[in-house]
Amino acid sequence: MEISNESAIKKPKRLTSVVWNHFERVRKADICYAVCIHCNKRLSGSSNSGTTHLRNHLMRCLKRSNYDVSQLLAAKRRKKEGALSLTAINYDEGQRKEENIKPTILKFDQEQKKDEPINLGSIRFDQERSRLDLARMIILHGYPLAMVNHVGFKVFVKDLQPLFEVNSAIELDCMEIYGKEKQKVYEVMSRSHGRINLAVDMWTSPEQAEYLCLTAHYIDEDWKLQKKILNFVSLDPSHTEDMLSEVIIKCLMEWEVGHKLFSMTFHDCATNDDVALRVKEHFSQDRPLLGSGQLLDVRCVGHVLNLIVQDCIEALREVTHKIRESVRYVKTSQATLGKFNEIAQQVGINSQQNLFLDCPTQWNSTYLMLDRVLEYKGAFSLLQEHDPGYTVALSDTEWEWASSITSYMKLLLEIIAVLSSNKCPTANIYFPEICDIHIQLIEWCKSPDDFISSLALKMKAKFDKYWSKCSLALAVAVILDPRFKMKLVEYYYPQIYGTDAADRIKDVSDGIKELFNVYCSTSASLHQGVALPGSSLPSTSNDSRDRLKGFDKFIHETSQNQNIVSDLDKYLEEPVFPRNCDFHILNWWKVQKPRYPILSMMVRDVLGIPMSTVAPEVVFSTGARVLDHYRSSLNPDTRQALICTQDWLQTGLEEPNQSSPHQTSPHPAIPLAIEAN
Repeated sequence: MEISNESAIKKPKRLTSVVWNHFERVRKADICYAVCIHCNKRLSGSSNSGTTHLRNHLMRCLKRSNYDVSQLLAAKRRKKEGALSLTAINYDEGQRKEENIKPTILKFDQEQKKDEPINLGSIRFDQERSRLDLARMIILHGYPLAMVNHVGFKVFVKDLQPLFEVNSAIELDCMEIYGKEKQKVYEVMSRSHGRINLAVDMWTSPEQAEYLCLTAHYIDEDWKLQKKILNFVSLDPSHTEDMLSEVIIKCLMEWEVGHKLFSMTFHDCATNDDVALRVKEHFSQDRPLLGSGQLLDVRCVGHVLNLIVQDCIEALREVTHKIRESVRYVKTSQATLGKFNEIAQQVGINSQQNLFLDCPTQWNSTYLMLDRVLEYKGAFSLLQEHDPGYTVALSDTEWEWASSITSYMKLLLEIIAVLSSNKCPTANIYFPEICDIHIQLIEWCKSPDDFISSLALKMKAKFDKYWSKCSLALAVAVILDPRFKMKLVEYYYPQIYGTDAADRIKDVSDGIKELFNVYCSTSASLHQGVALPGSSLPSTSNDSRDRLKGFDKFIHETSQNQNIVSDLDKYLEEPVFPRNCDFHILNWWKVQKPRYPILSMMVRDVLGIPMSTVAPEVVFSTGARVLDHYRSSLNPDTRQALICTQDWLQTGLEEPNQSSPHQTSPHPAIPLAIEAN
């Protein structure tokens, strides 16, 4: 409450807090008041009132200095000796207007009083930098653009920094950041000497709109696996396979990476083969694709495994319905649950696990529900005899079906969990897991139960379509793992192909040699004036009249060809590297690169193939890939900018240490969309 002016009196010596540097103390009769020297507002100045309300006023006083307004901080009690230094940090030092300004260091003396304010007047407020920091925050955390117009946000910002002017057109700031970050990604990919592996994903929205997401996977110069979302494109509702291939080609040309394309991984195995073929033909006009594009068309292993699981769930649909109703019945009341537990003890069931209902859109929870119920099979069978109200009991045959199919789901769950938990999912990790599934499917098809065998045949048909398209890529990748080489192929193929194993092994051996020969030819072309992007020709004599330049070229070609021929052979002939849990394949090849200069080029490209495009957080979802309502409502350019930039900023913040094949990132990825049924 403000009062009329009175004559100022001299401040008593006992007013030791520096907050009084901003107030005059006046007295009216027996009442003391504090008068703000900036805005003349009058507040209580009684010694019994303390100074907290005075400091709160200074934090909000609009007429204070531009440099220290709203930056009056109360020093906390110091538990450690010495000074505490706070360094001003922002996302990108390159955004500073004055590059030579050093970070401001603020030192707090441990003897400072608890309620003594700290003057940060040396810090200069930067409107533009703060505005871009706000835009980065919105992009990074997926906040809605409209948050800058929310009353609560405006009040918070005004109290924190009255000088900051919230830009209602925050979309423009986001687009500016997108442009700068896109240029950085473009330059990084242009400088990379390796090839690009493209993941092609289809998304939908609650309104049934369709989107195409293109993500580049590659191994950089430091032998670290990188992933960058390049485009998130809105598709025309009437798009065809021809149009889809044209969109992909256009995006690759925009990034100028078409000539670096090594493989394309499609999420859906049902995708028309012509899409990859058209892309291949377009970019092979100027330069042939490696190995004639034999590894170009890859399909997502996570998707095909989920399709197989869906066959299991569909086949067991009626049995699963009975199981859900059985669990609901038991849990309807404490009396029923108590009776059920007594029956369980009578039949010798001592499980500590409780029954629960699954989430139908998450098939791993359905598996856990089935597995838990199977432990109580005896109790449910006896419940039917003692409780006439229980009418959804399973027959003996249905219990057998539930047991068999649950065992199938268990294997698939374990394999998917292993693959999705790997923080550095190079292409070599998939072959043994997929071969195990292949062998199990062969065995399941031999079941004497027609119901089980017919289900297994249906599952295997989907798997075979995937295997026919991806087995070569899987095998080549695992051969380039020094712990396995050809030995793992020779171990698994007899179990899969029987008497035809030798021919299949030879196909794999011929395939990797053919691919290696392409790299040999590419390397040789560098010395014939045909340089790859990012490469330079070796220098010979500076004397243009040197008549032996042809001889130098001859020596180089003949000796290089000898080394190239022995490069792959030398690798395969050497003993396999001992298997251990600390092995990291990219680190191994980084060290061995000087020994295998040509082979290491091929390794970088092959190991970078994304064999699965399913994100770990949605790997067990039974639904389609659905964009959230907020992002689906944005205009196409803004949507693409926010999704791509979020991915790039997250990568910059996380900086994962890939020295370990299994680790937990300190900054979990922020999902750009949700999975829905």
